[in-house]
Amino acid sequence: MDHTNEMQLIFDSRSSNESFARVTVAAFMTSLNPTVEEVSDVKTAVSEAVTNAIIHGYEGEVHNICIRCRTKEQTLFVEIEDFGKGIEDVEKAMEPLFTTKAEAERSGMGFSFMEAFMDSLEVESTPGKGTLVKMSKIIGKGRKIWTTQSI
Repeated sequence: MDHTNEMQLIFDSRSSNESFARVTVAAFMTSLNPTVEEVSDVKTAVSEAVTNAIIHGYEGEVHNICIRCRTKEQTLFVEIEDFGKGIEDVEKAMEPLFTTKAEAERSGMGFSFMEAFMDSLEVESTPGKGTLVKMSKIIGKGRKIWTTQSI
């Protein structure tokens, strides 16, 4: 039997909401019994994606960001979507250290961090229409799950 759960969160693209978004996703994933490290990885990836939407997608203007999360068995799926300016060249934008906001002291490591902390990362973007970041992480991968039969 598949164990699934879903949630959706829509919030304003304000920097003050970045921590709200990451804590909400962290709370949602608790049903998977994650380690502290797994929670930290997901929070970092969510933070990077939301920050990208605020800084690059909307360039500081206030509009909606949508987060959709789903769990299926031991996998967390996260989608973060903005409806901002989009990315002209996704492949180039995903290169480590690439940034369009060097003057704002942006490091260009957002997508690299997302890729490092999650098991999968996919970015879809259409200039003038927005960006959808899809990530997933298997929770408990390589960890022995204790059951009553383990004793």
